Amino acid sequence: MKTLKEVACGKTVTVKKLTGDGPVKRRIMDMGITKGVEIYVRKVAPLGDPVEVTVRGYELSLRKADAEMIEVE
Repeated sequence: MKTLKEVACGKTVTVKKLTGDGPVKRRIMDMGITKGVEIYVRKVAPLGDPVEVTVRGYELSLRKADAEMIEVE
């Protein structure tokens, strides 16, 4: 299973599962990242942190640690 952190720029993926626990998982879900939603990876910073994505029509920056908790396909 690959995570959002491993997705290349310009790719669109679908969320399969959120790992992580409690408040962190809750925060990711509050940002609109839930199972089955499509995420477009806009930009990855030179050192990999943060990852800029488009979810549900709005732009979001995610830390590498958070992106690792989102399993995609």
